[in-house]
Amino acid sequence: MAEKIQFELVSPAKLLMSSKVDMVVVPGGEGDFGALALHAPMITTVRPGVIDVHDGGKVSSSIFVAGGFAEVNEERITVLAEEAIPVGELTAETAAGRAKAANDALNDAKTDREKAQAERLILIAEAMAAAVR
Repeated sequence: MAEKIQFELVSPAKLLMSSKVDMVVVPGGEGDFGALALHAPMITTVRPGVIDVHDGGKVSSSIFVAGGFAEVNEERITVLAEEAIPVGELTAETAAGRAKAANDALNDAKTDREKAQAERLILIAEAMAAAVR
């Protein structure tokens, strides 16, 4: 039997998932990466996208994350997510609503900081829409 890696997904509100799995594929800041048992230690940013949890030879769950950080070592991967929603709970209407709010925020932005925040919200909305498809 192959070794498993402990996966923990934490949001600001609570621990969302904690289980031993075969592999976790994360949308890292520099590209997607897979974490298996005995992975080299690393810390990286997480961009908006979908985390796929593999167990039993298939994707056992998919979770949309709005960004955050991931820490990986030989035994564990911990993702600290800004926001996390199971993909099955997302709808096209939710993504469209997020996109509209983000575009409104961009149109109303007066400072560079407000524009940067609105652009980040647009990236999250686009990633959410892609997750729904």
